[in-house]
Amino acid sequence: MVDFSQARRLMVDSQLRTFDVNDVAVQNAMGSIPRELFVLPGREDLAYIDQHVPVSDGAERRLMISPMILARMIQSLEIDEGDKVLDVACGRGYSSAIMASVGAQVTALEADDNLVSAAKQSLASAGAQGITVVAGPLEKGFPENAPYDAILINGAIEVRPEELLQQLAEGGRLICVKGQGRAARATLYVRSGDAFGERSLFDAAAPLLAPLAAKPSFTF
Repeated sequence: MVDFSQARRLMVDSQLRTFDVNDVAVQNAMGSIPRELFVLPGREDLAYIDQHVPVSDGAERRLMISPMILARMIQSLEIDEGDKVLDVACGRGYSSAIMASVGAQVTALEADDNLVSAAKQSLASAGAQGITVVAGPLEKGFPENAPYDAILINGAIEVRPEELLQQLAEGGRLICVKGQGRAARATLYVRSGDAFGERSLFDAAAPLLAPLAAKPSFTF
């Protein structure tokens, strides 16, 4: 039987702190929120491994990003108390719960109604507050609640997320993993007027999100 409290402490000490996650609020959130509530039923023992963990087996297969990558991405958003945040591809809501715990008002977006329902249930079980779970195409974002101070994309992209960038407030930040394989990097976009600065932050790997993948090219 896994001691989940001890697993959380070990996750913070051996995964987060060793990967330059030094934001105390992020450490505290990930050290207190029960990650095991956000995985597929029966797979709770996998909740704290240093890998991406499946949270859906349906048509919209979704994986929860490994703890150290997720923590450092959230840290890089520099969320302040009261910030409006869009969590794209939220899965069962773990990343939303973490960002809400550090003070954000979160809109959690999923494309599949079953995942939306699962996220609501997991968030309720964890007692998470300040989160609105919505359904819609991931690449379209959720303009009804825009503008956002920060946007987290829970996965890798291959194309510039134009519609999501347009939903950022002035000075707003968007973070994602850009690319696949050895070239993949956590990438931060920052809005300044109608322009968006882009900065590569650190090596990272994340599951590719199909709606933000490059379209196949045809050769003759």
